[in-house]
Amino acid sequence: MQQRAIPDISKQMLVDQLRELEEDGVLERIDFAVIPPRVEYRVSSYGGTLLPVIDKMSEWGLEDINRSCPQE
Repeated sequence: MQQRAIPDISKQMLVDQLRELEEDGVLERIDFAVIPPRVEYRVSSYGGTLLPVIDKMSEWGLEDINRSCPQE
């Protein structure tokens, strides 16, 4: 699913980033004992503390787009 959301990312880059976020405690990995193997990631409680920061960055980005490309 994540790779479809970011089509230009290689599978290895996605795996590396997810593992790093897991090691940092931002994400939690959930392994499913099925064939073929399947994993999911969710935001940890620690990672959830980043959500207000991400929201503010998104808000700033939208304001910047509107400033850079004003509606006619």
